[in-house]
Amino acid sequence: MEPQTKDFTRRARPLLQGHPRVGGDSPPSCCRCRQPGAPSARLGPGSLALPHPQGLTMLRIVICAATILGSILAQEPRGHVSIILLGATGDLAKKYLWQGLFQLYLDEAGDGHSFSFHGAALTRPEQGQLLMAQALEKLSCPSDMLPERCAQLKGQFLQLSQYRQLWTAEDYVTLSKDIEARLQQEGLQESGRIFYFSVPAFAYAEIAQHINSSCRPGPGAWLRVVLEKPFGHDRRSAQELSKELGSFFREEEMYRVDHYLGKQAVAQILPFRDRNWKALDRLWNRHHVDRVEIVMKETVDAEGRTSFYEEYGVIRDVIQNHLTEILTYVAMELPRNLSNPEELLRSKLRTFRALRSLEKGSAVLGQYQAYNEQVQRELQKPAGYMSLTPTFAGVLLQIDNLRWEGVPFILMSGKALDERVGYVRVVFKNRAYCTQSESHRDSGKSQCQPRQIIFYIGHGTLGSPAVLVSRNLFKPSLPPGSWQEIQEMPTLHLFGQQLADFHAYRPRQERDAYSVLISHIFHRRKDFFITTENLLASWDVWTPLLDSIAQEVPRQYPGGTSNEHLLDFEQEGSQVVFVQREVEQLVSGPGPMPRDFSVLQAKFRQSPLVSAWPEELIARLASDIEVAAERAVKRSGEFHLAFSGGASPVALFQRLATRHYSFPWGHTHLWLVDERCVPLTDPESNFQGLHVHLLQHVRVPYCNIHPMPVHLHRRLCVEEDQGAELYAKEISALVTNRSFDLVLLGVGTDGHTASLFPHSPSGLGGEKLVVFTESPAKPHQRMSLSLPLINRAKEVAVLVMGKRKRDIALQVSRVGHEPEKWPISGVLPASGQLVWYMDYEAFLG
Repeated sequence: MEPQTKDFTRRARPLLQGHPRVGGDSPPSCCRCRQPGAPSARLGPGSLALPHPQGLTMLRIVICAATILGSILAQEPRGHVSIILLGATGDLAKKYLWQGLFQLYLDEAGDGHSFSFHGAALTRPEQGQLLMAQALEKLSCPSDMLPERCAQLKGQFLQLSQYRQLWTAEDYVTLSKDIEARLQQEGLQESGRIFYFSVPAFAYAEIAQHINSSCRPGPGAWLRVVLEKPFGHDRRSAQELSKELGSFFREEEMYRVDHYLGKQAVAQILPFRDRNWKALDRLWNRHHVDRVEIVMKETVDAEGRTSFYEEYGVIRDVIQNHLTEILTYVAMELPRNLSNPEELLRSKLRTFRALRSLEKGSAVLGQYQAYNEQVQRELQKPAGYMSLTPTFAGVLLQIDNLRWEGVPFILMSGKALDERVGYVRVVFKNRAYCTQSESHRDSGKSQCQPRQIIFYIGHGTLGSPAVLVSRNLFKPSLPPGSWQEIQEMPTLHLFGQQLADFHAYRPRQERDAYSVLISHIFHRRKDFFITTENLLASWDVWTPLLDSIAQEVPRQYPGGTSNEHLLDFEQEGSQVVFVQREVEQLVSGPGPMPRDFSVLQAKFRQSPLVSAWPEELIARLASDIEVAAERAVKRSGEFHLAFSGGASPVALFQRLATRHYSFPWGHTHLWLVDERCVPLTDPESNFQGLHVHLLQHVRVPYCNIHPMPVHLHRRLCVEEDQGAELYAKEISALVTNRSFDLVLLGVGTDGHTASLFPHSPSGLGGEKLVVFTESPAKPHQRMSLSLPLINRAKEVAVLVMGKRKRDIALQVSRVGHEPEKWPISGVLPASGQLVWYMDYEAFLG
């Protein structure tokens, strides 16, 4: 679209958005009729003369009258509205919903509607009436309302509100008859009924059936059914629930609530983008946006809610719904009409389809340390129960379209964090280099200052909803009737800048999200609610990730400010990882369990033991190897490292290759502990595994790589070729005192280590440094370092992983020094240190 045409479309958009009560702050301009007697506009020189001015005036009047009539017809028909709040005595109702309904009454009671409010629950009438009365007593009026007027309206609301028990089908029949009787008795016309489901989702279907069969309003009146999350547990369950509800209600009758869409800063995202499109059009894309952060942090934990939280966790509770909906508001292409729910849905769905598939590495997970104990106590779980439910998550999403390709969208939420705050932060790239010192810069103009737009949802340092735009970007436009500039607190620091460095706006009057959404339900504003297509598209994005992390062990964190940097994470390619990779933490208590720590330090066969979940165990081992390397290089200028083969070290090789950029590879000599008698290019070769997973990714000098000479003279492991002796001579020539700095070993299920097998005729003793051995498994012929040479090492690390190793680990823990029967029991460096690295499955079963 050409700029001039686009500009006209934008300016014309308010004329297309319908009645002011629904779509905007003021009537369409065509309705601003000239009052009788007002002077008509004069035609200046050169103006286009229009014939028949009186006819033109009449035409204006007719158009104006038709427009006003259309607006009137578009409004809700005046009549009686019955609102039934199911779950009227629950926490949500007491905290938010009754106040929202009262606010609706304050807004609409004088506008031609009449209301009745029915609080319903399973509780018996006497107790239910008492609980509901306690909730209604706490209702409050806007601060600018006179106390006398507030008391009058509150009294009216209490008279219109009654409690009833809704349990059986007959109860719903009785409710409908009572509503109809009142309508007839008072001569009222029914506009419609609103049923607000503030009940668990498992009760939806039964209630929906009762409403559909016996409690729908009469002909000409509407029905609106309001549904609270959770809307399913995954894609399949959400689809089943939607299908079941769809058998009772039409799509236009259902209003799925995401209360974050009613929060003032969130609700302002799309209007802000639309109102400021000229300034944003060139900036709102991958060329200028560095990243987008969507954050909701809580200081409270899940105590008292563990039955819900254990089933859903932080991703299902907050990220899949609230934060994902906000992401679509930020990323979607602006629809031509923001108030048109069909256009809005189409834009959202295009955004969902462009989201890149999420995988295991797309998220980092945490769990505050007290959570498992709370679950055991509240849900009566046994002492050994271990919850894997994350209470913290940071997720990286990427959008594969021309506007956002390569821009990271970071969604983060958690409980027991350092502050309560919610915000959307769009951080812009800054390529400027400023010659002026910071003290002399004009913060409002300097391009070296951070450039960001923040939709501040609430709480935190600022304490209220706000929209903040860096002064070095542009001065934004917000509706003056509902938003005002923040003049106070100029030195307050937010996101690396003083508040004075922002154009900062807050609502003139704060409104609770539920009050906003209940008003939208009443006025049929479907654009603020989640449709079935929208819901399933979101679950399509999140279900694969949730499935992939179902058995992941979240990182433990203490909670509050004690978390320090423990949960900080960063982007690595298309994944996110914790910045602090290795965690050592041991929680005291009766009988430590794996849930209590990330890395357990103890003793095994009188030697140090490090035990953790596999990922953290490998991270710790890799870190320890790097420390040993740096120590050796500082001491002697080189580091001699001997690796065993097999499957266990593969993850270690990969981590060393991708995470340890400062490792002194240029000073490292790599040796093999053992090798199969196959060509070095054979997939069975230990050297081939080392090459594929490590060597081709790091810069080790060619002459520092020492494969075992198993393939000489086109023959494999022939005694006359003296391959073992050649390797021993190479070790003697290059390794001081024939003492490796570090040897990494594994353990077989039969107790073998390296390629030293039980009852092996060579290698378990004697003078030889390198020996040929026979394996019970193919390929049978092996070359191996001898046990005496291994025990000359300064440090030996034994890596034991997997459930298959549990039995041998238990057996080895009980035996003494019996290398003939259990070769691993003979590993004990003469003057060095032995450290065992076991994952929890091998150590604890």
